[in-house]
Amino acid sequence: MVLAAVGQLCSTNNITSNLAQCKVLVQKAVAAGAKVLFLPEASDYIASSAEQSYSLAQSEERASFVSSLQRDAKEHNIHINVGIHEVASETRLKNSLIWIDDKGTITQNYQKVHLFDVDIKDGPVLKESASVQPGQQIPRPFETPIGRVGLSICFDLRFPEMSLALRRQNAEIITYPSAFTVPTGKAHWEPLLRARAIETQSYVIAAAQAGPHNEKRRSYGHSVIINPWGEVVAKLGDEHQEPKIATADIDLDLVAKVRREMPLLRRTDLYPEI
Repeated sequence: MVLAAVGQLCSTNNITSNLAQCKVLVQKAVAAGAKVLFLPEASDYIASSAEQSYSLAQSEERASFVSSLQRDAKEHNIHINVGIHEVASETRLKNSLIWIDDKGTITQNYQKVHLFDVDIKDGPVLKESASVQPGQQIPRPFETPIGRVGLSICFDLRFPEMSLALRRQNAEIITYPSAFTVPTGKAHWEPLLRARAIETQSYVIAAAQAGPHNEKRRSYGHSVIINPWGEVVAKLGDEHQEPKIATADIDLDLVAKVRREMPLLRRTDLYPEI
């Protein structure tokens, strides 16, 4: 078994401050003996407008955010999975999830496929597609110190087709770094995460933003690690005063046991294979 750490912070439009929070999480993960640290969606920043977001994505501070985490990964011999923004075009961004290995190299880059367009009664109106370009592919799961990881982001959680596609390619861990709103978090966060773990018989690791990012937006928190039987094995609350981690051992023998003892034999003669 290998220890994984899931981190929680409250990103704002101050990239330097956000980097400092991430560095605290790296230190905590290293001190705990974790081999991989999972950080939330948009760890680099959460802006108060699309215009500000585009400007920040092009900034020197944003470039330094990534390069600094690359140095930390190499110095501390830890893998880091972190959500960031990247420029896609003259008007749109990418909501990206990168994997930095223990040599400090970016080895994987997933661009969020499902974008968050909602109008919540008495809550925020969010239209991610207005400023973000959707991804066009699901990267294959890849080998890591904790097992084969499949990448997805936040709103992807609501589409079981994606996690099933990753499972079919033998993913053992599926990520959901997120910045869930409070109303949707209270209603659906843990039930959806547990469902994805149970139906794919995989570990689910969901690093979450928590607390108020600006006057318009607040995130639910409750970072979590769930095992392939659907049990919560590590969990944080909605704390945002300081960055925190939770840790859990990733037991690939348990993954194999669950899949062996509860075989899911799909009737692809009756419905399409995903």
